[in-house]
Amino acid sequence: MNWFGYIAFLFIGIILGLIGGGGSILGVPALVYVMDFRAETATMYSLFVVGLTSLIGAFSYLRKGELSAEALLRFALASMVAVFCTRKFIMPAIPEQMMLFGAYISKHTLIMIVFSVLMLGSSYSMIRKRKATNLSRLRWEEFNRSPVGLPFIILLGIAVGILTGFVGAGGGFIIVPVLMFVLQLNFKKAIGTSLCIIAINSLIGFTGNIGNQHIDWKFLIIISAISVLGILIGSLLSGKISGRKLKPAFGWFTLCVGVFVLFKEIFV
Repeated sequence: MNWFGYIAFLFIGIILGLIGGGGSILGVPALVYVMDFRAETATMYSLFVVGLTSLIGAFSYLRKGELSAEALLRFALASMVAVFCTRKFIMPAIPEQMMLFGAYISKHTLIMIVFSVLMLGSSYSMIRKRKATNLSRLRWEEFNRSPVGLPFIILLGIAVGILTGFVGAGGGFIIVPVLMFVLQLNFKKAIGTSLCIIAINSLIGFTGNIGNQHIDWKFLIIISAISVLGILIGSLLSGKISGRKLKPAFGWFTLCVGVFVLFKEIFV
């Protein structure tokens, strides 16, 4: 059974290499439904793999200067504190069984339901066609000067950090629009900065598990190495396969997986 899981992580890496993001969201379902890990352990391992792969992806943008130091300072600092606290203190404090909306639900089920909703949001961001946007510079300058500006960005960073820590995924489909529409970065710079934020959040979030959970380092290194190999393969194939055309197709696949996870956790 593990071989199917390893193949899944190779596929995840290839997708990352081809379209530059999104593939890592399949890590948790692969760990839970193929490799039979509990959700909390799966999200922990996913944080490490997502962090490592995002860091590798961010290097190419760093070389081109397509990163925003200002956005990192404003957004990432609050986000990384939130993700560390979520993994270190909040996750261990959640009971294994709890009453929710008049029914008992396990911690595992709660994590996977929230994760499935994240998958549906991620799939929508990949499927929909982006329209060119002309933002008013005056409106942005007014927002930036207002006392609401910086606190709003910090609150968004905290929200993304909590979400990343809870489900073990980067949340790039949330971060990129925030960077573009709130911090006014162009698309390429938003992608590069997002990858850097995801890498920082995920790796720091992973350290929050040290001391709380047993970590199988051998297994973790193996699946990370397989994902990195997949990225290299995907990068080589990217010249022959259009990532822009592949992204909506992968979005539909992610949508199907998200619906499967939601159905399985609620009805099965």
